[in-house]
Amino acid sequence: MEKRTGLFANGIIWFGVAISVSEIEAGIEIGAAAARDSLWLPLVLGHILGGILLFFVGLIGARVRLNAMETTKSTFGKYGSKFFAALNTFQLLAWVAVLNAQGASALAGLNLPISFPLTCVILAALIAAWVYVGIRRSANVTTVVMTALTILLAILSVKLFGLGSGSSAAANVASAAGNAATATALKFWNIFEISIAMPISWLPVISDYTKDAEKPVKATAISAIAYTFASLWMYIIGIEISGIGASNNIAQAILLAGLGVPGIIIVVLSTVTTNFLAANSAGESSKAIYSKINPKIAGVVVSFLSAALAISGIMEHYISFLYLIASVFAPMAAVLLVSFYFSKDRTESLGVWLWNIFAWLAGFIAYQVAEHFDSVFLGPTLLAVIVSAAFASVRVLSERK
Repeated sequence: MEKRTGLFANGIIWFGVAISVSEIEAGIEIGAAAARDSLWLPLVLGHILGGILLFFVGLIGARVRLNAMETTKSTFGKYGSKFFAALNTFQLLAWVAVLNAQGASALAGLNLPISFPLTCVILAALIAAWVYVGIRRSANVTTVVMTALTILLAILSVKLFGLGSGSSAAANVASAAGNAATATALKFWNIFEISIAMPISWLPVISDYTKDAEKPVKATAISAIAYTFASLWMYIIGIEISGIGASNNIAQAILLAGLGVPGIIIVVLSTVTTNFLAANSAGESSKAIYSKINPKIAGVVVSFLSAALAISGIMEHYISFLYLIASVFAPMAAVLLVSFYFSKDRTESLGVWLWNIFAWLAGFIAYQVAEHFDSVFLGPTLLAVIVSAAFASVRVLSERK
């Protein structure tokens, strides 16, 4: 009998996914360009809606026991599924590179005697080793690592809140002046978009892990809740960093908080725990493209390719990259959800697949158009989801006539 993952294991995995430098960077971006009294509602709303989408998408994989990209086959057809799997493999490779570069940059700010390229390679090697060992074989190690990381982040959070409450008044005055100048830069739906972007980026990944859950509904719910809670925590840490006079820099904030070696551990572990999942899922997606590919080997290759991309300067395109991910996979998830939960017709036909691809394309175009405006009602991501879901629903309604 195939071994299934328990509730605790799924919760640990997805708690670890959210603990990353990229989540903190997103929080810094919001905190540096929005008034404090206006950012909390869109921040929380974006995470809650993103968490809900994570749950329902992850539940599909948990119920049909297929990885994330394999679940799209019945909705988009064999070649449509391979198309999204190829896009997902590429975006995960780039995502791992972005996280690798962010981690290496943060470590460089802590004045370590190691060059940026070498740091990228070391991080990639740690990720590759974890991918090769696998989730089940490293379960106990993962638990220990996440426990230590949670304690260290709790200490960092307490120290950051202490700095923000008055221990560096001069820095706070300077930061407040900077925030006042940019308070109107991010509006409600801008903040919402940055908030929902992170959970949306994991939609084409979550079923890779819920497919093996012993209790599908509970495990998927715990995964989504763990991710949402930890992600909000990271965003809040970033918002605090933006207000303590650390030049919106994670490394400077760690130094101001007086965390030397523990700060290094935070950056390294947070980078590896998140990147491990992304690299592992890149292997799963490559398997959906060509069934004979070994997912572990593909994940290891992705880990080292990410180091080369990170060294090449992918960080310069980070924010636009996040939005590109959302524009592809948010409408894809919307069509998948409508097809799985509301369609009674399980027959696979070319007409159904083509219509679903058209529904995805409509949402993708809606996102691209909305992105060119400063602030759009609902935001580009939610708008794309609604447009694609609406078109997909037309076909479902036609089944019942």
